[in-house]
Amino acid sequence: MSFSDIMAGLLVIFVLAVVALVLELMQKRQDWDEAIEEIAKAEQVREDLLREIERELNDKGIPVSISENDTVLRIPEDVLAFRSGKYRVPQDAHSQLVTLEIGRVLFASIMKDDRRNYLDTVFVEGHTDKVPYRNAAIQENWGLSTFRAISVWRYWNEKLPEGQRLEDIHNHDEKKLFSVSGYAETRPRLDTIQDPDSAESLKKNRRIDIRFTIKRPSLADFERIKAQLN
Repeated sequence: MSFSDIMAGLLVIFVLAVVALVLELMQKRQDWDEAIEEIAKAEQVREDLLREIERELNDKGIPVSISENDTVLRIPEDVLAFRSGKYRVPQDAHSQLVTLEIGRVLFASIMKDDRRNYLDTVFVEGHTDKVPYRNAAIQENWGLSTFRAISVWRYWNEKLPEGQRLEDIHNHDEKKLFSVSGYAETRPRLDTIQDPDSAESLKKNRRIDIRFTIKRPSLADFERIKAQLN
């Protein structure tokens, strides 16, 4: 075999190695782009979902609003009014009908177009005003806020018909989508900070928020792809 034949063979091997490396890098770049695209898609699904829920409820005369960078559905005190120190869904017919309608719209909108597959958790969040709740048995305001969230959650699942219950919805990992949490008085509404002791501010902070979180690639996934690209 001549020297030129050897060199030609080595050149072919080198070219093949370069092509293989380029293809590998292209695949890693594609993995990275797909991870970013998945986050963008989930963000868009959440925004569309919240806007649809807001529009449908407002059209029904239920004035909910969206806050905190299009991630939270806020149920105002005029819709669901908790009395000071109370955590059960108010017993008047209007409050109960409105609360039930919110549950119906939540179920229908989340299940539409498999949106649940882009969500991680939907938190029913309870809040209190700044007035101390003197009940050590349920951990003061922390327990009161959590009990408010539990009360609304249980009301939905007791009153919604079979096949429309929020407890039956699963996320992309086939885990229960909904959860509850309580924040006591630690997250007051921004429009109450200037005058936190007024009767109006106290009433506004006795509230329920619905927070939507989306699925994301894990930090380990990002680190793995980044390491490969490097």
